[in-house]
Amino acid sequence: MAIGRAPKSDSVVRALQIIETVADLGIGTTARDIAERLELPSASTYRLLNSLVADEFLVRTADLRGFAIGTRLASFIDGVATPPVSARAAERLDDFRGSVRFAVHLLYFRPASVRVLDADPDHPLDGVGELMRYLHASAAGKLLLASLSQWRDVLELPLVPVTPATIIDPARLEEQIVEIRRTDIAVDDGELVVAHAHLAVPIYDVDGAVRGAVMIGGVSSRLEAICSLTDAARGLANTVGPLLF
Repeated sequence: MAIGRAPKSDSVVRALQIIETVADLGIGTTARDIAERLELPSASTYRLLNSLVADEFLVRTADLRGFAIGTRLASFIDGVATPPVSARAAERLDDFRGSVRFAVHLLYFRPASVRVLDADPDHPLDGVGELMRYLHASAAGKLLLASLSQWRDVLELPLVPVTPATIIDPARLEEQIVEIRRTDIAVDDGELVVAHAHLAVPIYDVDGAVRGAVMIGGVSSRLEAICSLTDAARGLANTVGPLLF
């Protein structure tokens, strides 16, 4: 073994620690951030970062000052696991939750389903199974449908009435899809859970694709108050989007 070089096993461990740090701190994590957290020499940090970038496990951000999860890891994570919520995204989400009196959930989208990324710990998310399965019954699901050019292809007909208020008429659903595309806002009122309403706004990735949603929920009698948070929800979505996707 060459003098001054770490054993290969140590280098592998350090490389994995660097990937873990970037996933935790989010897009834009700098070499200095990594070196300080892991207590690594700058030279070793840059050497490992260059190797990880060369192998596409990490990528440099557009300003070349920071790093993000690369395509090889992103495709693996997207296929087998829930995307990580970085510390920065979690901090902003917690701050927002503390400023409102409603449930605030982060959701992410698969090609034809909704998944829970971060459920509000103080407000349990009811109807999770229905949320994931029946896209036409929830604000987030309708937001996902509106983002798809062939949205009808992912629906099972006839549409299932999850509650008495669920929209099961394809023509009415299409009207809502058109409106959602115009406004970038989706709402459900008693359609997923009886007497509960939700507002959903999209979370975009750096390429402008819809990857998830911020969903705010509460009792149906407070729907107007929930909808008054639309701009704030958009602000949160715009803030956490680059930190998540």
